[in-house]
Amino acid sequence: MAGGGLAVSSSAGAEFEAKITPIVIISCIMAATGGLMFGYDVGVSGGVTAMEPFLKKFFPVVYRRTKEPGQESNYCKYDNQGLQLFTSSLYLAGLTSTFFASYTTRKLGRRITMLIAGVFFICGVILNAAAQDLAMLIIGRILLGCGVGFANQAVPVFLSEIAPTRIRGGLNILFQLNITIGILFAQLVNYGTAKIKGGWGWRLSLGLAGVPAVLLTIGALLVVDTPNSLIERGHLEQGKAVLKRIRGTENVEPEFLELVEASRVAKEVKHPFRNLLMRRNRPQLIIAVALQIFQQCTGINAIMFYAPVLFSTLGFGSDAALYSAVITGAVNVLSTIVSIYFVDKLGRRMLLLEAGVQMFISQTIIAIILGLKVKDQSESLSNGYAIFVVVLICGFVSSFAWSWGPLGWLIPSETFRLETRSAGQSVTVCVNLLFTFVIAQAFLSMLCHFKWGIFLFFSGWVLVMSFFVFFLVPETKNIPIEEMTERVWKKHWLWKRYMDDYYVDGKNGGFDPHSQL
Repeated sequence: MAGGGLAVSSSAGAEFEAKITPIVIISCIMAATGGLMFGYDVGVSGGVTAMEPFLKKFFPVVYRRTKEPGQESNYCKYDNQGLQLFTSSLYLAGLTSTFFASYTTRKLGRRITMLIAGVFFICGVILNAAAQDLAMLIIGRILLGCGVGFANQAVPVFLSEIAPTRIRGGLNILFQLNITIGILFAQLVNYGTAKIKGGWGWRLSLGLAGVPAVLLTIGALLVVDTPNSLIERGHLEQGKAVLKRIRGTENVEPEFLELVEASRVAKEVKHPFRNLLMRRNRPQLIIAVALQIFQQCTGINAIMFYAPVLFSTLGFGSDAALYSAVITGAVNVLSTIVSIYFVDKLGRRMLLLEAGVQMFISQTIIAIILGLKVKDQSESLSNGYAIFVVVLICGFVSSFAWSWGPLGWLIPSETFRLETRSAGQSVTVCVNLLFTFVIAQAFLSMLCHFKWGIFLFFSGWVLVMSFFVFFLVPETKNIPIEEMTERVWKKHWLWKRYMDDYYVDGKNGGFDPHSQL
């Protein structure tokens, strides 16, 4: 794996020597298992909530509704706040824990924060698999949510800092790829465990989350911390030694000195969260927050959380609903691999804009078909229409998976300055989990009230976010993190106004969208 050297530009115009070393690849793969755990938790909840023994034990009201055809609208069978809380409680806990994770990421390092996440995951899995009542089930999900908060805080930063600049995008997307693999793994497990006689299949589904949890814990014990983190905490010699190991060369002095200088500047900031609100940090903050809100407003997590329930609502049988969810999960994984290949070639903006068109068209056509063919009391879609809906949902999922999914995490992790990086990542995770919680808690109720219009609601958001990207999100491919200010923000038609020396330079240009492509 120790491939050829990579030329990584420095702010002084020199080049940092860097190879794609085995330790970088292995460390990134191990760290990205945090995404595997997150993805499994996303995918497993929708599957078990479609299993009759699980509903009968924990949500008998919903179970009775599904057994009484004609009594409820097709769109309202699963509208239950307790059922939604089972899914959404994980994200509310993640939202709370991310503030603590910001502190541990900064003071204890990225590696220790990932280890804490692994321990939370393992405890949550044990409680979920052994749950005897709804309270035990929810507490288990809350512990899993704490793991999500710590993992989502540390892993993207770890991957951005340890990867050589030219493959930073691809390696960072390993986190998102593992999320999609985790979702697919959960859907395959659900498909198999739903067939287990005796009604205990849901316990196996929830218990197998222990596999990625153990992998993350072991990985956190084995990987090295990033040079950025070690230098930031005052371990200069250790940071330099790790930098030599991960770059595969002794010639690391230029990059080391740049990291030391960035760390010195960062330490002058005593209040990173307050510093985030400073004028020169607003572009990064605005873009990071907007990307997280828009990522959830695509509707992707509604589909991933509740795919089997959604397909059941549309008239698919129980097996067909789980099978269709597995298909969308597989498309999700394959499309994320596409992103790994193209993100550092085509760039971030191109992928986001293309996906906006594809998602808008897919959701609009889905809404039209459901509006015409799925009525409140209709039995099911005809076979041809059902297949077409699955194809359209796959088209929507694929476009999200090579754009808004991975780039929603990548862009914030590579644009914040070192002195605000932990705080910025914390805000990023916090906003993401807040809106994930809102969508998870509200989706089944929204489906009941909006019916087929729910897809028009999400497609409207896709249109808004595409305009946001076109005008306000700059290209960051192949640019070292430490050089973002000079090479990205100071050259953007709007954001350069927020840089400290904008009025000193006196350059005041208008908007040129072609310069951002």
